[in-house]
Amino acid sequence: METLARYLPELWLRTGEHILLAGVSTMVAILIAVPLGILAARVTYLKGPVLGAVGILQTIPSLAMLAFLLVLIGQIGAVPAIVALTLYALLPIVRNTVTGLDGVPAEAVEAAAGIGMTSRQRLVMVELPLAKDVIIAGVRTAAVIGVGIATLSAFIGAGGLGQFINRGLALLSTELILFGAIPAALLALAVDGSILALSWGLKRRGRGGARAANRPLRGLAAATPALLLTIGAIAFATGGTVTRVSTDIVRISSKNFTEQLILAEMMAQLIEAHTDLTVERREGLGGTMIVHQALVRGEIDIYAEYSGTALTAILNERVIADPDEAFAHVSAAYAEEFDLVWLAPFGFTNTHAICLRRAHAEENGWRAISDIAPGAPLRAGFGPEFAERPDGLPGLLRAYPNLNFVSIQDVDPAIMYSAVARGEVDVIAAFSTDGRIDAFDLVVLEDDRGFFPPYYPSPVVRGALLERHPEIASALERVAGAISNETMRELNYRVDEEGASPVEIARAFLQEHGMLNADRQ
Repeated sequence: METLARYLPELWLRTGEHILLAGVSTMVAILIAVPLGILAARVTYLKGPVLGAVGILQTIPSLAMLAFLLVLIGQIGAVPAIVALTLYALLPIVRNTVTGLDGVPAEAVEAAAGIGMTSRQRLVMVELPLAKDVIIAGVRTAAVIGVGIATLSAFIGAGGLGQFINRGLALLSTELILFGAIPAALLALAVDGSILALSWGLKRRGRGGARAANRPLRGLAAATPALLLTIGAIAFATGGTVTRVSTDIVRISSKNFTEQLILAEMMAQLIEAHTDLTVERREGLGGTMIVHQALVRGEIDIYAEYSGTALTAILNERVIADPDEAFAHVSAAYAEEFDLVWLAPFGFTNTHAICLRRAHAEENGWRAISDIAPGAPLRAGFGPEFAERPDGLPGLLRAYPNLNFVSIQDVDPAIMYSAVARGEVDVIAAFSTDGRIDAFDLVVLEDDRGFFPPYYPSPVVRGALLERHPEIASALERVAGAISNETMRELNYRVDEEGASPVEIARAFLQEHGMLNADRQ
């Protein structure tokens, strides 16, 4: 109940977003799919190609479709999400439209032709009414699929109930996952029921007075989907009131892991406390490239980045071992290339760390990465970014040719610690400030060849925003240099293992150090 009370206002907003995502995409799909189905049913040689084309769309994995559209459309948010949901909704509607029209009795069509109806009249007045129930069944399927897939839209910043699931996965919070999953399931039932009510409302049954008596009830039933969409629009409009009361909105985002959520919340609370600006939070947006591109395009204004990540993943340059030199280099490059400003670092350094179960390391006498016996079979669990970045797996294998990974799995950072602790994998690339290293009794192997450089995390802000609001830099300077490695590890631990929320942890830290109480600058 405490969690419900805390998140109820946001639940109202996210539910509205979810209804609109699924509703708008389904309506667009109807406008595209029904004419396509009619064309396929009437032009025999087109039936196979049309059904095959929409069938292929259905085989593309949801996340892959979202990622592709994100790149193609060039922006995060609702547009690529709606396009993806629309494409997924085409198959059941097209297929049922074809099936429904093919199932119209030939006698009915011949009778309509016999009384002089044109082809168009036969379609509108005879064939579509008789195929209506089958077509609506396809719409029901498409709409329910849309509600389910819409939960993935949060990964590209489109909002919806998937926002809770995304955040829950990052924090390993069952409460937050259920807070998104249960309403999404209930919403799917509501959508299915509303379209079923529409189908019932459109039926012509009864005679005389019975038909007249049922008319208002059937009209209300037929309007149920429209009512649900109206509720969604109201929830979206009223739930987002807080973020739209001012034209001076600062949009703060983060990647999808605990440390990023905490840092984003610290920045948000400092700006709220020491400026007159309104903060809009877009937490857990995704990986490095998604958040960076959103910042460059002006879809968000601030997020915390790591100097080494910027150097290798964004700028595609060689690793610079000295952290101060690396920070100076990326600061200059970002200002010149992207008009982005790196503010003073938070104070701690973060880097990758090769971790194993303590028993596994002690059994083999491994204290450093180079101690691992050449050819020793290891099952690795790495985050998707680590597996591809030059300062990740490719470079690690060059620096330590003794490593022999018999299998490499992409494992989300939220679950890789528990995966290695349970023995599902043998080695992971952890984050050095993560409190779960100690919580799961893991051992960090010494990087004795100095492959992993230390990374400075800092707020990265759009230059145009700082020109308009220099007070943002003043507000964020309060936390510059204030967070040690030990402190960051403790903050991460309290979220990951003790179940505290990033909002609470960020506020407690800022209050403890008097960063929220000073007069506004």
